[in-house]
Amino acid sequence: MASVLKVDKLDPQSGTALEIGTSGDTISVPSGATLDISASTLTPPATMPASSGVNLTALNATNLGSGTVPTARLGTGTASSSTVLYGDQTYKAEPGGGKILQVVQTTSASNSVHSTSETFTASNVSGAITPTAASSKIFVSVYWACAIGQTSTIAGGTAKIYRDIEGGGYSALFPSTSPNLAYRLTGATGGLGLRSFQSITYLDSPSYTLTDVITYTLYATTVTGWGSYTVSIDDASASVVMMEVAA
Repeated sequence: MASVLKVDKLDPQSGTALEIGTSGDTISVPSGATLDISASTLTPPATMPASSGVNLTALNATNLGSGTVPTARLGTGTASSSTVLYGDQTYKAEPGGGKILQVVQTTSASNSVHSTSETFTASNVSGAITPTAASSKIFVSVYWACAIGQTSTIAGGTAKIYRDIEGGGYSALFPSTSPNLAYRLTGATGGLGLRSFQSITYLDSPSYTLTDVITYTLYATTVTGWGSYTVSIDDASASVVMMEVAA
């Protein structure tokens, strides 16, 4: 039978240090008993033993000195570069589609003359952009000065935006219909019959992979027997503006 020592207080024989037990001993507080150290200073070991923290309360997050809180502890759902943590502690797709991610502008260096009737050929007005995010849209705006050269009593020309993705080949993008005459002139033959400015804007939804270069080029043509069509007649008076719009 274990010995029982009944006292109301234990004090050290000398000094202020009181030792209970010997190294290797186990000091047990039985179930139902309360060890009240609320008015005392508790100095825990440098390495705390494994224990459940369920009953730990009033923890100050400013005392976290190292490590990273796992994303699973912050909320439910999948944390990724395309999701954000909402106030309901759920990871959801990032809002705000339609943000402009980048803007690229190029200007033409010289003009180009188009006289192949009803066959679109590439002009010198061209620009390229490399999307920075997946599934972006590209808003394309092309602006150019043009002139019509008369070879008969009437002349006219028109243009379209063509697109190439990573060298895969150009295809007509916009407008999709047959050539609509930009001008119809009457009068004497010879010379530049009319100078003017034109523009095309289009919101493109290309299929691409990241790092692909998307090139937009203005193609132009004339109608059979309707003279010539010069793009960027004043050399640098043409530009292509491309804006990447977040999906």
